[in-house]
This record gives sequence, structure tokens and C-alpha cells, in this order.
Amino acid sequence: MRRLAHRYGNAPISQSDAIVALGGDGLMLQTLHKHMSRGIPIYGMNRGSVGFLMNEYSEDNLVERLQAAHINKIHPLSAVAIDQSGKEHKSLAINEVALFREHHQAAKLRVSIDGKVRLEELICDGTLVATPAGSTAYNLSANGPILPMNAPLLALTPISPFRPRRWRGAILPNDVKISIDVLEPKKRPVSAVADHHETRDVVRVDIAQAHDIDLFLMYDPNHNLDERILLEQFGS
Repeated sequence: MRRLAHRYGNAPISQSDAIVALGGDGLMLQTLHKHMSRGIPIYGMNRGSVGFLMNEYSEDNLVERLQAAHINKIHPLSAVAIDQSGKEHKSLAINEVALFREHHQAAKLRVSIDGKVRLEELICDGTLVATPAGSTAYNLSANGPILPMNAPLLALTPISPFRPRRWRGAILPNDVKISIDVLEPKKRPVSAVADHHETRDVVRVDIAQAHDIDLFLMYDPNHNLDERILLEQFGS
């Protein structure tokens, strides 16, 4: 950062046309959350490990790369988690909203879509709802589907499901409201995690895409997010 700032300058956020984030995918998510209300496009350069959301790191031609970058617009998920005391916890997630069992007993969950129960009882370690941008992260590790970047879809994916035995999740339109109720919450406590924001001992979580919030990611033309998601589907 010192070298880049010395070479190209470093403006205050209030005067910036773009933010250059140096780190891995976790740093990119933190940067997106921190500046979510500003509408400033973010260009990441990988200084972490996987760096799926990042561009390749180079200290040369940074201004030219920013000028040539393609911009992907994404929308986060909005989650409202209600804990056992009845308190609401609101959060946003760029990758996914996940529910996890808190101890040795499996979670029992009921899944509703737009107010209609679609799965009366899901016995599992948990479940998650992923955006297209997050579909190649934890969702993919849980054997969920990879969603094309611009597809108006969400992935609902179980984590280590036990019953129903053969249920592997669902692909849903991105305008639905997903409600997950925790059955037997005292006996089988569950936490809800929106990216890095965790709420313990939840009894219900309502999830929907926040179409009124726009986030902008910048990518080099030869390595944009659509191309990376396509490559993931072929094991590259």
C-alpha cells in the first residue's frame, strides 16, 4: 500500500472515484460492507490466498487498469434473525446467509418460500442461502450449484442433510422471501451468520435480496467475474 500510494497518490474516500482493496476475499467482503452506502466501485488486487473476488496483483499501470476495468453490479442479501428472546437482528450478506447447529445435536428447520411451507422438517447441520457472487464460496463446498453472475437466482443449499435423505437444495428466483424456522430451538440451538455477522440462538430467519442496494466490483477485462464463475463450472 505504501508503494502504491507513493506512486499513484491516495485520496480520501469522500473524494475517490474508486477504492483499491489489497488482500484476499475476506478483505474484499469487509471493504464492501464498510463502504456499502457510498456507491463507490471497488477494485481488488489479490494479496491473500484464493482471491476469487480479486484481480491479479501488479504495481504497474494501475490507473490504466482502473480506466479499462469492467464493472459488475451485485445486490446483497438482507437477513432478519429473531433470537429466543424475541429480539430482531438485521444484517446484510454479500456471499451467503447460513444457519448452523450450535452443538452436538442436528438442527431441525422448517423452510418456507413466500409464506408457503415447502419443507416441513429439514434435519441437518444447517442450511444457507447464497447469491451468485457467493455461490462459488461456502455454497460450492456444501455441494450447492454455481450460479451465473447475472442470473436472477439464489441458491438454497443444505449443509450435511440427514432428512429428507435425498434433498440437495433448490434454485430460487431472487425476488422471493425465504423464511427458515428453527424447530426445537431450546434443545437444538442454531446460529445465523450473514457473511461475518453472527446471531446466536435464533428461532427464525427471514432472507431476501436487497435490490435497493447496489454494490460495484471492478475487474480487468480478461479476468472478469462472469468468466471466473464459468471457469469454476469446468473445474478450472
